[in-house]
Amino acid sequence: MWLFGRKGPSGFSWSSTAEEVTQGVDGTGLTAIVTGASSGIGTETARVLALRGVHVIMAVRNMAAGKDVKEAIVKEIPSAKVDAMELDLSSMASVRKFASDFNTKGLPLNLLINNAGIMATPFMLSKDKIEMQFATNHIGHFLLTTLLLDTMKKTARESKKEGRIVNVASEAHRLAYGEGIRFDKINDESGYNSLGAYGQSKLANILHANELSKHLKEEGVNITANSLHPGSIVTNLFRHSSIINAFTSTIGRLLLKNVQQGAATQCYVALHPQVQGISSEYFSDSNLGKTNAQGKNVELAKKLWDFSMDLIK
Repeated sequence: MWLFGRKGPSGFSWSSTAEEVTQGVDGTGLTAIVTGASSGIGTETARVLALRGVHVIMAVRNMAAGKDVKEAIVKEIPSAKVDAMELDLSSMASVRKFASDFNTKGLPLNLLINNAGIMATPFMLSKDKIEMQFATNHIGHFLLTTLLLDTMKKTARESKKEGRIVNVASEAHRLAYGEGIRFDKINDESGYNSLGAYGQSKLANILHANELSKHLKEEGVNITANSLHPGSIVTNLFRHSSIINAFTSTIGRLLLKNVQQGAATQCYVALHPQVQGISSEYFSDSNLGKTNAQGKNVELAKKLWDFSMDLIK
């Protein structure tokens, strides 16, 4: 971690903001989808990408909140190109509808920022009968990425511009269950641990980006796939844990990033020229970071890919 003001090799640090890491970058002509853009770092990511000229599609579960965010961005940046579309990542039907609706618009797609997430929820199953954190944080984004990939490939080919897929993971991948991904016990309520399940879903985000990157390289496609840790941030992600919520509301505010800092790394990975050609990496504080051993496990990534493909069939 590039602590507080100490700059890493990129020239940025823990305290860098999304505006700072994209200063001077022109995103005109690019189109991005940002999931979970109606709150927290998703909103700030949408705002900063729009500020840099990117046409932003906010994929949001709550359309009323999405409309409010869109209006606020356009009020601040009159030239902003921002649209909101409905997406509930915990429902495969919703993901399929979103992808179909987007693909029929005929828009290009240069950037896909898989940002949305839920954290440390009590045990529950999604509409598709999959443990909710794994369903929302991983499977929803896995399916979304799969369904949008042809559009991204077409855009990269026709525009001659590198496409970028950005998975917002977390250092919490280190809190995953001992075996990493509990393939045979995804829906096992008896062994459920809310933080272990969150860590598992974030480890899955990292492994997804790594395996996807391998597939894209094998195809010779000009699209990268990376993952990142945004930092510990003061957001409503902590709402399901009373202990963590109490901490973030008090002492945590001195130690945690604000939303402007929290959105920096994903904006950096999505837009900065320094990241050109870099794929299958993990970023933190707008610099290259390191995962644990499971985050680099090639066999685990392949097994998760096949497991996920079976789930979305």
